[in-house]
Amino acid sequence: MRVINPDHRLIAHKLTYLRDQRTDSPTFRRLAEELMTLLAYEATREVRVEPFEIETPVAPTTGIKLSNPKPLIVPILRAGLGMLEGMVRLLPSAEVGFLGMQRDEETLEAVTYANRLPDDLSGRQVYVLDPMLATGGSMADAIHYLVERGADDITAVCLLAAPEGIAHLEESVAGIEAPVTLVTGAIDEKLNEVGYIVPGLGDAGDRLYGVAQ
Repeated sequence: MRVINPDHRLIAHKLTYLRDQRTDSPTFRRLAEELMTLLAYEATREVRVEPFEIETPVAPTTGIKLSNPKPLIVPILRAGLGMLEGMVRLLPSAEVGFLGMQRDEETLEAVTYANRLPDDLSGRQVYVLDPMLATGGSMADAIHYLVERGADDITAVCLLAAPEGIAHLEESVAGIEAPVTLVTGAIDEKLNEVGYIVPGLGDAGDRLYGVAQ
C-alpha cells in the first residue's frame, strides 16, 4: 500500500482550524470541503485517461479525457458526506455511490448498515472518502467490499490518519491484487484508549453536522 501525506502549507493551515474546538459546524464543513479539494488533487494524479482529438481555434491537437468507465467516488456515511463536494468539484463527471458504516463503540469494529453501490465494479477506479482513519477497520472493510465487486484500483482519502490505522490497513490489504493508495492530510501521534486520534479533531461527523438531541 502506498501512503501519500502531502507537505503543503495550505493543508496544514486548514487542518489547524479544523482541529480547533472553537470552529463551528458551518465553518468546519467549508474547511473540510476546501481541504478535500486539495487532497483530491493529489489523489487523482493517476486517474485513468485516454487520448482525445480536438480542434483548437488554431490547429488540431491531441489532449486527454477521463477513461470509461468513469471513476467512482464512495463516501462512507455519514462523515464522508462532508468530503464529497470537495471531491466532485475536481471530478464532476465521476459517479457517486454510498456505503454506510459505523463503529461499534465497545468492540471498535466496523458494521455495514447501508449499500448504494453497483453490484459489478469490474475495471472501476474507486475513491473512498472517510475523514478519520483511526483503527482502520471501516476503511479496510470498505476496500474489501469494493474489491469483492471487482474494483481494481482503490484510493482512500482521509483528512487525518493514526499510525495504528495505517498499520492495520496495510496488513488488511496486503493480499489484495488491486493497488491501494492512502492519501491523508496528516499522520497524527496515536490513538487514545477509546480509539480517538490524538491530537485529532474529535468526532468528525458530530463536528460536521452537530449532535441531534
